[in-house]
Amino acid sequence: MHEDENKTTLSRRSALIALGTTGAAATGAALLGGTAAEAATPPAPTASSPLLLSRPEKLGAPPVEGLHLTFGADPTSQMVVSWTTDTSVSHPRVSYGTMEGGFGRTVQAETRTYVDGLSGKTVYTHHATLSGLRADSYYTYAAMHDGGRPDAGTFSTAPHGRAPFTFTSFGDQAVPQVTWQPDGKGGYTVALNANNTPANADIVSGIEQVDPLFHLVNGDLCYANLDPDRVRTWNGFFANNTRSARYRAWMPAAGNHEDEKGNGPIGYGAYQTYFKLPSSGSDVELAGLWYAFTVGSVRVVVLQNDDVALQDGGDNYVYGYSGGAQRAWLERELAKARSSRDIDWIVVCMHQVMISSSDANGADLGLRATWGPLFDKYEVDLVLCGHEHDYERSLPVRGVVSGSETLTPKPASTNTALIDSSKGTTHMVLGGGGVSGTTNGSFFAPGKAKVITAVTPPPTAGAKHGSVYVFEDTPWQGVRDAEHPYGFAAFTVDPGKGPGSTTSIYVTYYNVIVPTGAVVPLETFTLQRKRSDGHR
Repeated sequence: MHEDENKTTLSRRSALIALGTTGAAATGAALLGGTAAEAATPPAPTASSPLLLSRPEKLGAPPVEGLHLTFGADPTSQMVVSWTTDTSVSHPRVSYGTMEGGFGRTVQAETRTYVDGLSGKTVYTHHATLSGLRADSYYTYAAMHDGGRPDAGTFSTAPHGRAPFTFTSFGDQAVPQVTWQPDGKGGYTVALNANNTPANADIVSGIEQVDPLFHLVNGDLCYANLDPDRVRTWNGFFANNTRSARYRAWMPAAGNHEDEKGNGPIGYGAYQTYFKLPSSGSDVELAGLWYAFTVGSVRVVVLQNDDVALQDGGDNYVYGYSGGAQRAWLERELAKARSSRDIDWIVVCMHQVMISSSDANGADLGLRATWGPLFDKYEVDLVLCGHEHDYERSLPVRGVVSGSETLTPKPASTNTALIDSSKGTTHMVLGGGGVSGTTNGSFFAPGKAKVITAVTPPPTAGAKHGSVYVFEDTPWQGVRDAEHPYGFAAFTVDPGKGPGSTTSIYVTYYNVIVPTGAVVPLETFTLQRKRSDGHR
């Protein structure tokens, strides 16, 4: 992209332009040699058949599967290419180069493993960090290992400095597949995975139609902790999403359903193995649970809310697991971002919510008490969540209603179309990523909501803590969608025209329509603030 193009001011319709053409949701098929008759009647396998090899050899190693991208520490110059294999492999690597020059360089991948606590199956993941890339440039790459079938994709690095771009976000996706369920008689029967719907897949095609630079997944990725075969569910998640995640970074937040019994010290071992994410400087056992990265003038901060949320929603109750380390890190991050003359926008991605008017999980007082004052102090612009399986956004909020038992967020404005982000934070619940247990039909009447304010001891060993709720008024309530269960948001950043000018984010929320999977815009609104590079 030329420099003069980078400076072009975008209209609020920019996020809709890509929907004028059909996106390419790529699928792959293996090409087998031989005639049709030979393909129809394959020879019976023998003990020496490469199909039956249990270890990688010159031939017969497992293929690259679940190809996906995440940003490195600097999205302008680093991209991480990741994939999984069924067994260990030799020499995992990525060859890459420019679209014009082809595969000119090769990087060795690091291999991470974990042993699933239910099945005892070892999972192998491979992560190659591509460094020294040019900003705002397209690359092509191929992931491979000895003896296995490679897989390939393309991506664009982030622009350097203030520039226009679009990103997308949703939470609570699950996987569009079936699994084997024990039938109680020593055998198995076919069953849907937990929270399965066709929307799990349709929403990926929707993301590809918008063609964002990157995508945020706001927790509860695949719900593997609820399925009898957790490894199969994770494989299904990546098989579905590689149609998009091989072309752009999918940056996740760990939700309560990423907490899996027996997987790691506090349950996030699978998540931490599948994704290589920017370092936050935390202990090894907490690596990847919170992190931050910068694209253009936007600082994205990803949090892991089970640390401070009161609700017991995962396989383990891990409230307070960081001992305050995550909060201290968050304050340092927010203070640095808000004082920077290069950062205009602060976007927080997390799972559980601070606002909700659905009679489902409800808002969480733990989040309001711990994160809320920091969001206010450092003027966070956007908070993107999941957890509630619906769409809702708040008015811009700053501070709390005086005397409120539930720390009810106080609205800074009642304008839902044009929002001055320097005056208040907009919270968006984007939990319609495909999950079956939708909550858009459970909204309270206007003016009412509930907040979890405490938990009770588990009634029996192994059971969950109960939730204590208090009802509240909703002066913060903005827009919600009671009609449609599924959808995602797109955010197009307009960097403004010069130092100290107004910068904007044009937000479009798209419904993914049942049963066709069509992508239709529901609403648009605009966030604005002055650029931080003006005179102070």
